[in-house]
Amino acid sequence: MLPEVIGMLRPRDGGVYLDGTFGGGGYARGILAAAHCTLWAIDRDPQAIERGAAIMHEVALHDGDRAARLHLIEGSFGSMMALLAECRVHQLDGVVLDLGVSSFQLDDPGRGFSFRADGPLDMRMSRHGETAADLIRTLPEADLADTLYALGEERLSRRVARAIVTARAEAPIETTLQLAAIIRAVVPPDRSGRLDPATRSFQALRLRVNDELGEIQRGLAQAAELLAPGGRLVVVAFHSLEDRIVKRFMIEAAGRLPLPSRHDPRGLGGHLAPPRYRLLANRAARPGEQEEGRNPRARSARLRGLERLDSASTIPSAPPTLPAGSPA
Repeated sequence: MLPEVIGMLRPRDGGVYLDGTFGGGGYARGILAAAHCTLWAIDRDPQAIERGAAIMHEVALHDGDRAARLHLIEGSFGSMMALLAECRVHQLDGVVLDLGVSSFQLDDPGRGFSFRADGPLDMRMSRHGETAADLIRTLPEADLADTLYALGEERLSRRVARAIVTARAEAPIETTLQLAAIIRAVVPPDRSGRLDPATRSFQALRLRVNDELGEIQRGLAQAAELLAPGGRLVVVAFHSLEDRIVKRFMIEAAGRLPLPSRHDPRGLGGHLAPPRYRLLANRAARPGEQEEGRNPRARSARLRGLERLDSASTIPSAPPTLPAGSPA
């Protein structure tokens, strides 16, 4: 959805922008091509930063002797404010966040994100901290079931957790295909046949390993605060848990909340502060048929945007990380 993202972001000459999820550099290239602006790019995957060096070189060659326009930072976009402050950047004209796992990570069996090929159960984006194999080995059955239900929306989470605990008692579960086989043995295929039975559980483990929903909450809050008046926050989400957080945050920021009760002290005689942001569209934009045909992974994408109206820094608090409910 590069054209739609660039169209919503509206880069301008002289502006300062952030690509908070650099990945393969697709959005970075698009932003730098759309305007003679400065772009800061963050990614917690060291391999993404290494790939970015080639793009920095391309931009430098294109610009000749002019000052560098692309700057790479290794780190999490949920810490963007601190990372940018170290570089003396305190305000932005736009922020892009493309959530979830990148194609580079999915396509590398050694990263352990996919069950399409065998690889170690890693799933770490930053290459630091606990791996998915660590979680599979150590989580109590109830905690594992809660994780699969809340973060993967796996209705058979208890059945899957029980199968994993039984299997790990016999031998360590260390590879993607080992885990996928255990899950497929207890979760039947969906009626469409398009969703592998292991998909939801793999998603849940990945989200927990990388604290992805927490990163989204922190990133949205900090991005909104960093925006200059007229600055825009553009977010692409790929599944319901991500999009739910983004949608709620933007609606609250834009003041699109139900009117308070007449018993609420803010109602009737009270005063509500005017919204400091506006929604760039009332509904999420979705990829067209051509985009889906060219990139099947884009079919679940949801694009939303927010624009800052003034210079105030107060923003709504982030929504809870996990959805309500208990394991099935």
